[in-house]
Amino acid sequence: MHAHRSESDQSALDPSRLPTCGFAQVFGGNFSGLGSVPAIATLEVTGTVDYDCANPQGHLSPGQNPVAAQPGLAEQDLGNADHNGRGTIDDLTAAATAPDPAPSAQAVGCGGGGSTQWTVVNPVVTVTGAHLTITQNGVIVFCRDYTGDGTGAAC
Repeated sequence: MHAHRSESDQSALDPSRLPTCGFAQVFGGNFSGLGSVPAIATLEVTGTVDYDCANPQGHLSPGQNPVAAQPGLAEQDLGNADHNGRGTIDDLTAAATAPDPAPSAQAVGCGGGGSTQWTVVNPVVTVTGAHLTITQNGVIVFCRDYTGDGTGAAC
C-alpha cells in the first residue's frame, strides 16, 4: 500500500525554520489511500551546535568546531482509521537540542589549542536536516528527506 498526497496538498517542511533555529515543523499534510490501518507520521531532525568559549576572565570568543546536536523526534497519528483512509498532519514539530552534558572546551575548539582553562557557553542549535516517514504496522509507506534549506526529496 502506498500513501498518496492529494494534488491540493501543501504539506511542506517550513524552510524558514530550518537554518536559524533548533526545530523543524511539518504542517498541512493530507494523505489519501491509507485504508483503515492506523498511519503514524514520524519527524526526525538532526543538526549542529555552535558555542561561545569563555576564558577564565569571562571574555567570549566563538568556538571553532560545531558539534552534533541531539536529534529530535516527534510522532503523530494521522487519524486515517476514522476518516475513510484519509490522514492529516496538522502540525508536527521536532526539536534538535544541545548535547547534555555540554562538550568539552577542546571539542569545541576553545583557546586555539583547546585549552582546559576555557568553558563552553551560549549554545546555538541549527537544524541541518529532517526525515519524515509515514508508517503502517511498521512498514514505511511515505518517506521524504529535507535539507537545511527545506528542500525535500524522496528517500
